[in-house]
Amino acid sequence: MSHELLKISNATGRWSGIGPYYAMFPREFAFDVVEKYSEIGQNILDPFAGRATSIYAAAALKRYGYGIEINPVGWLYGKAKLNPASKGKVLLRNSKIGEIANTITIDELNSLPEFFSYCYTETVLRYLLAARKALSWDKSSTDATLMAIILVHLHGNRESSFSNQMRQGKAMHPDYSIRWWQERNMLPPEIDPVEFMINRIEWRYAKGLPENNESKVILGDSTSRLKEIGRKVRTGKQSPFDLLFTSPPYYKITNYYYDQWLRLWMLNGNNKPTWTGEKWKGKFESMTAYQTLLNDVFEDCSKIMSKDAIIYVRTDARKFTLETTKDILSRVFPNKSMKITAQPFSKETQTALYGDKTIKPGEVDIIMHS
Repeated sequence: MSHELLKISNATGRWSGIGPYYAMFPREFAFDVVEKYSEIGQNILDPFAGRATSIYAAAALKRYGYGIEINPVGWLYGKAKLNPASKGKVLLRNSKIGEIANTITIDELNSLPEFFSYCYTETVLRYLLAARKALSWDKSSTDATLMAIILVHLHGNRESSFSNQMRQGKAMHPDYSIRWWQERNMLPPEIDPVEFMINRIEWRYAKGLPENNESKVILGDSTSRLKEIGRKVRTGKQSPFDLLFTSPPYYKITNYYYDQWLRLWMLNGNNKPTWTGEKWKGKFESMTAYQTLLNDVFEDCSKIMSKDAIIYVRTDARKFTLETTKDILSRVFPNKSMKITAQPFSKETQTALYGDKTIKPGEVDIIMHS
C-alpha cells in the first residue's frame, strides 16, 4: 500500500525524491520498514537521518518522526520535503535572486577558482553567487526550499542541471573535472537560471504539498542532540520513541563532506574539496573513533525508547562494521532479541562507480524486539 504513495503522480511521491545523496535509503525500503514495524501515531527516531527518508516515510504514514543529521546538505533536503514553503513564496524568492544576480561584480566572479568558469556559464554563476549570498537557508522555510531545489540541480547531466557534465550524486575533484571537459571540448550549458528554476519549481509543486504532522529533522550532532531529547523525555515534554530506524555511517567507506564539496560550497563552504577535521565529519579511518560514535549514539537512544520499542538498523556487512554494530546494540539493548537479515547487493554499488572495485558482501539489517 505504501508504495502507491511514492508515485510521482502524487505529492508524497514527487517530494520524496528531493536530493541526490550518497548511500541514501531506498524510498520503498524506508516506507516498508515504517509500515511494518510501527503503528499510526507512534514515534520514530533516526539519529543518522541523511536526507531524512525515514522521517519522511514516518510523516507520510501518519507517524511522528524525529531525525538528526550532521551534514547540512542532507539536512536541507529533509527539511525542504518535510516542510516546503508555498510555491508562490518560492517563485518570488527565485525572481529576487535573479535581480540580485545582476549586482554580482566581475571581481566576485574572478575570485573563484578556474573550475567554476569551466563548470558554469557566467550567467548561471552570477545566479548561484546571488543565491549563496542572499538565501538564509538555515532560518527561512522559503529560502530552505529554494536552496534545496538549487542543490538538486547544481550538478549532474548537462541537459538537466546548471553544470557542465558531472555526476549528480557526487562532485568530482576540480582538476579531474577540468581535464575531462577539456579532452571532450565540453562547455557548460547556456541557460537562463531563473527560468530554469521556475520550470523545476512548477514541476515539484504540480501535485501539491506532502502531508506532514510536525515530523522534523534537526541539523546537529547526535551525540549532543540526543541528550537534549533525553531531558525532554524525562520531564514529559517528549514521549518515548517506539521505533529506532537508522543506518549509521559505514567504517572507511566515504567522506560525505569531500564528496559533497560543491553543494557545501553553495551553503557557504569552501570553494574546493577539503578533508574536514571536524569531529564526526570525516571518513572514519579510526576504529576507536567509529566505535565511540556508535556507542555514544546508541546508548543515548536506548534511554529514550519505549519499553517495547523495536530497533531496526541497516549496516555494512563487512566484519568490523557489522561486529561493532552488533556488539554495541546487544550491550545497550540487553533485553531484546536480535535477528540478522542479509541484504546482498543486487547491482553495482555506488562506491564502484567512483573507482572502488573491491568485492563487497552487501548490507545487513539488524532487527531487535523485546
